[in-house]
Amino acid sequence: MSGHSKWHNIQAKKGKVDSKRGKVFTKIGKELIMAAKNGGSSLEINAKLRDVVAKAKSNNMPLDTITRAIKKGSGELEGVSYEEIVYEGYGAEGVAVVVNTLTDKKNRSVATVRHAFDRCGGNMGASGCVSWMFAKKGQIIIERTEAMDEDEIMMMALEAGAEDFNAEEEMFEIITAVENFGVVREVLEAAGFEFASAELTMIPDNMTPISMEAAVKVQKLIDMLEDDDDVQDVYHNAEFPEEFEG
Repeated sequence: MSGHSKWHNIQAKKGKVDSKRGKVFTKIGKELIMAAKNGGSSLEINAKLRDVVAKAKSNNMPLDTITRAIKKGSGELEGVSYEEIVYEGYGAEGVAVVVNTLTDKKNRSVATVRHAFDRCGGNMGASGCVSWMFAKKGQIIIERTEAMDEDEIMMMALEAGAEDFNAEEEMFEIITAVENFGVVREVLEAAGFEFASAELTMIPDNMTPISMEAAVKVQKLIDMLEDDDDVQDVYHNAEFPEEFEG
C-alpha cells in the first residue's frame, strides 16, 4: 500500500470524523457495547475494551458517553442487541471491498450494503470472496513532525512488539499482530505520541491501482457505506491516483 494511499485514507477519514462526529460516536458506541458484552466492563481485564476506549478518547468522545455505552454492554443499563455481520464484494475495476457491520436488523443492513455496491458500479459477493486478500493487523499511524526522531520511534515500537515500521514523508506507520496491538499502542501513548489512527484493521496483501474514473466510483461507494449507521468499517485495496482529491 503506497504511502499516498494510506495517508489519503487517513485524511479522508479524519475529514468525515470532523464533519460527522455524532455518527462516529454512534459507531464507536456500538463497539464499546460489543466489547463490554463479550469481555466484561473491567478495563484491567478486557484488553479489547481498553483498545476501543482509547479509540473513543482519540476521537474526543465524552467520558460519560463512553461510560454509558460500557454499561449498556455489561447489562447495567438497557441496550440494543447487535449482531456482527461481514459483507464482501467488488468495486469498480475489481477493487476488493470488505464491510464490517453491527446491526440489530440483518435484512436492513444487507439491503443497504447491496444497494451501495449496485449504485457504484460494483457487486456483492459470497462470504470469503475477497477477505483472503487481507490480513487482520493492528495499525498505528503517527503524523510526522520535524521534531520526531525516526529511529527512536522505530526502536520503541519494535521493542514493544511491533511487526513492522514504515516511515513515509507525512507519517509513520506501525504494524502489529492483533495480540500485540494493545501493548504497542500503550507504550507509544505513554511516551506522549498522539495518533492519527490506532485500530485493528484489515490490511490488503496487494493494492489495485485504479483509474480516475474508477476512483470516483470507489470513493462514492466508501462514502455511501460509511454513511450507513449499520456499517462500522470499510476495508479496500484500491490504490487511488496521486492526483485524486476524494
